[in-house]
Amino acid sequence: MNGTRVGNRIIGADAPVTVGWENIPKVEGGPVKRFVFTWFQPTMLVALVLFWYYAPNSIATASTAIALGIAFKVLLLGLEWVNPRHDSWRLTWKELATDLFYVGIGYTLVNMIESYIGAGAIIGWVQDSFAWEKFAWFMAMPLLLQAVLISFIFDFGQYWMHRGMHNWYPLWLTHAPHHYITQLNINKGAVGNPIELFLIGLGIGGFFDFMPRAFLLAGTLGLTVSIYQHINVRFNTPRWWRFTFNTTEHHSVHHSQDYEASRSNYSGTWIIIDRMFGTCIDGEAELLGMEGGRPMSIRETMTFPFTEGWKSIKARLGRGEPPPEPAAVPAE
Repeated sequence: MNGTRVGNRIIGADAPVTVGWENIPKVEGGPVKRFVFTWFQPTMLVALVLFWYYAPNSIATASTAIALGIAFKVLLLGLEWVNPRHDSWRLTWKELATDLFYVGIGYTLVNMIESYIGAGAIIGWVQDSFAWEKFAWFMAMPLLLQAVLISFIFDFGQYWMHRGMHNWYPLWLTHAPHHYITQLNINKGAVGNPIELFLIGLGIGGFFDFMPRAFLLAGTLGLTVSIYQHINVRFNTPRWWRFTFNTTEHHSVHHSQDYEASRSNYSGTWIIIDRMFGTCIDGEAELLGMEGGRPMSIRETMTFPFTEGWKSIKARLGRGEPPPEPAAVPAE
């Protein structure tokens, strides 16, 4: 990574990023508090995996998954107030209302579009048009292995889509608004342009036949792992967890004001994918956002890909200048 190293920090274009797990602050307090915030993440993962593995079919439904997802978010929202990672990230009522607006967009507009041209529709069209034989052998695998593979395959596709958004200008236009967030909170993953939310949701896992219960178990990995990308809670993350899974720390580096550092940690769940391709940075950052931390309004978020795309087209046609590559965009 480019930049000047000062102590345990890399100083880039705008703001320092703390590099190295040994330099990240630990949870302070008594033994009970330290125990809870060390083992909370693994405990929730194991508890929900066991629930979905053994729950009767009458309970193991999509509606149950939605209810558990909402309840878990409420719990994490409470933890943000009890043990925040950074006081500067604390939610205000205005910030919460804005986040919930984007959550609503995701559950309505984005879901409606996905039902017509999303991953499921595309997979169905491919299978029907080309007599695609589904991989029925996938269902013969152990249930937990199916779930892990579904999660990993989907995240592998997300990794390359996300990385492409940072390296191909047309895709960057859809993703840039998400990098104007200035703090991480429980619903910040939904903040962005609807086009980006649609694209980042595309996956290839549906090309396989799998048991419905395996799909619910795979969703548990998303609920109890990738949800921590956008959360303001200080954990003493176990070493094996942070080596394998994405964490708040990893994602804060990705959102940092240091441009070079932000070109890292693209995976959603499995940070080991970033380790495989050399794009992982272990560390954390507090100062987030583009243009030195300028929040983007809802209106600008919705129109940014079109207004900026039109500016680039006019520049190219009017002055013969090519549109800027992501590397020329102001530091993220």
